[in-house]
Amino acid sequence: MTTFLLVHGAWHSGRAWDRVVPLLESAGHRVLAPSLTGYGDKKHLLSPEIGLDTHVQDIVDLLRAEQDVVLVGHSYAGLVISSAANEMPDRVAELVYLDAMVPEDGETAVDVQPISQRLIDLAAQHGDGWRVPPLPEQPTPFGLFGVTDPADVVWLREMLSDQPVRCLQQPARLDNPAARAIPRTHIRCVGATPEGITRRPVPAIQPNGTPSQVWELPTGHDCMITMPVELSELLLKLA
Repeated sequence: MTTFLLVHGAWHSGRAWDRVVPLLESAGHRVLAPSLTGYGDKKHLLSPEIGLDTHVQDIVDLLRAEQDVVLVGHSYAGLVISSAANEMPDRVAELVYLDAMVPEDGETAVDVQPISQRLIDLAAQHGDGWRVPPLPEQPTPFGLFGVTDPADVVWLREMLSDQPVRCLQQPARLDNPAARAIPRTHIRCVGATPEGITRRPVPAIQPNGTPSQVWELPTGHDCMITMPVELSELLLKLA
């Protein structure tokens, strides 16, 4: 039995994994899919003080009670899982970057995905400056985070919360040599990508010296909603 710890991205909640969790569990595995502080059942905790460090601590607290975890981070959560593994490398068997930001030591979300700064600037111009509202739905084929089915868009919209700016400005900490030994897998969504979204190439060689493992899904960004079966099949290869 493998324990999968699924970490959602910016604006989302743990409910984003609702279609993936039962598929992994039915294959005999244990799955944790928490909402980070400020989202889902923790939405009432949303505040200007919440940052990347808060979310890293959320995951570190869970890892303390686990062993040999496959740690999956979607989108912004690439920064979260990287820093959490830096803190608890002995608890992580594999890091999975799911269409995710992949930082270097000291980088922020703005460094990895420069459009984040534009969102921060808009929040300052049109809001209270400390939080970024969810992105608007765009015309097909982009939809809402790559989700285009009308019913799914409604469901997804209901779970979204504002993203604290501090999450996009705090740096990832990747200074623990032990964390470099953790195997890494990259799953990329290769459907339509909205203008302004950039994607770094995956290094040919992982930090542990082995060739990078890269899988692709022909869908938009929120593949856990649009292609849960196919995503689960990829994750089960790591069990």
